[in-house]
Amino acid sequence: MRYRSTRGQSNGLTFENAVLQGLAPDGGLYIPSEIPKVPFSKIAEWANLKFTDLAYQVLRLYIDVNEIPNEDLKTIIEKSYSTFSSKDITPLNKLPNVTNDQLYVLELFHGPTFAFKDVALQFLGNLFEYFLMRKNKDKKPEEKQAGITVLGATSGDTGGAAIYGLRGKKNISVFILHPKGRVSNIQESQMTSVLDPNVFNVSVEGTFDDCQETVKALFSDPEFKNKYQLGAINSINWARILAQTVYYFYSYFTLLKKLNITVDASTKPETLPKIQFVVPSGNFGDILAGYYAVRMGLPADRLCIATNENDILYRFMQTGSYEKKKVGPNEPEVKQTLSPAMDILISSNFERLIWYLVRGDGRTESTTATAADEEKASATIAQWMQELKTSGGFKAPAEVLERARSLFDSFNVTDEKTTETIGRYYHCKSSSYVLDPHTAVGVAAAEKMVAKNPAYTICLSTAHPGKFPEAVLPAINKFNGEKITSKDVTYEEIAPEALVNLLGRPKKCIDVKTDGGNKEIAKKQVRLVIEETMKGF
Repeated sequence: MRYRSTRGQSNGLTFENAVLQGLAPDGGLYIPSEIPKVPFSKIAEWANLKFTDLAYQVLRLYIDVNEIPNEDLKTIIEKSYSTFSSKDITPLNKLPNVTNDQLYVLELFHGPTFAFKDVALQFLGNLFEYFLMRKNKDKKPEEKQAGITVLGATSGDTGGAAIYGLRGKKNISVFILHPKGRVSNIQESQMTSVLDPNVFNVSVEGTFDDCQETVKALFSDPEFKNKYQLGAINSINWARILAQTVYYFYSYFTLLKKLNITVDASTKPETLPKIQFVVPSGNFGDILAGYYAVRMGLPADRLCIATNENDILYRFMQTGSYEKKKVGPNEPEVKQTLSPAMDILISSNFERLIWYLVRGDGRTESTTATAADEEKASATIAQWMQELKTSGGFKAPAEVLERARSLFDSFNVTDEKTTETIGRYYHCKSSSYVLDPHTAVGVAAAEKMVAKNPAYTICLSTAHPGKFPEAVLPAINKFNGEKITSKDVTYEEIAPEALVNLLGRPKKCIDVKTDGGNKEIAKKQVRLVIEETMKGF
């Protein structure tokens, strides 16, 4: 398996090189040279595997054995998920029957930082460590060791998960940028309370998009990137998307078991119940993993993109126009919502999907695409990304939108609906379930999706509600504006002990002022922070 850039100027990379580079030199994102197509007779053999064994089967398809031998890959996988609190790693639970009995939540928050990002970032952190140890294996202690400077931007959860996955690792330094005042207090504490000497938190005045743009600008500077051996932990890194494909297969099989349905090599997928996925979406990485799973052969019926009021993905699915929302002179481009990890103006990973759509693929691979079509797709992507940068958007032709709609639906959800959904599921008469605000966006969209396309529906639950007390506690203590119980639910009642214990811990963070969100100042100041800090390494 080799990897290529969506913009066409960097091809034939090994998995290791694609992972260590993160962002391609031409600014594109790495994708596999082909998506393995697995017959359902083979997929059915995975039905009863535990999560780590299933992960091995899926990841092995994308990683050549001469790059990471079988036993080494198994060890990396086992190490990555040994820190999860659930034996299922990503357990599936049925939601209370509020509107129908077909809704399930896939709980992706049982990792060390209580967010879905742990699934991929525990794996990526161990990959970085493995590759560096191999590079340094034969070097003498006095020789310069191969190292990596991990640089990432976070809208909240990526930062904590990346830091936890990389803290204390030899020859790795990690710089995480977060938008000041635009992550929850718990998310900020998770990041800034880690005092390991290789971890550096940078608070940037501005939005997540400002942070992400700064990261991309530094990766696009060859001299700076090579000098500090920059490595990416955002979902621009292919390894993150790859790791997330696993739980689509795992949850599909788990739901079949809950329905008392067994599958084997003779099972015809068209005889199985319809199952669809709804994914709270910001940077598009999580649902993109679902796209790869479907392309591999997972018989999911539909994928639904759930957005908050920062809804560039929803608007694309309605019109085919991918453009920044037009706002008034005194309005912010990115609206601050109750689901901050989704407060994103531009979804980086959408570029990967668009490449396939332009090539001619929909939910299945084009049977007529040629090398010339791939070159055309890369040229088109490069042009559209330039238009996005200079003009604020681009318009995809009707056939591209039609291919997207062959698999994807989308709904947007307001803060008001998010709050109502959290309260409704907490105060359900049959049983109570606490949703975090991002999952609430997903569940609200899932209810619409089931009404449109009746099917068993799995909503990805992306974070523990204890990470967002600012949104959750008001929603459950005053349902529809009315106080339901005589005593308010407290933070300690909805949060795990590990999160409660974060409060009051000492913090370490570098503040970057940008004169009110000036992107050029942000890039310059972050560059200086890295240069000054790395003088000590």
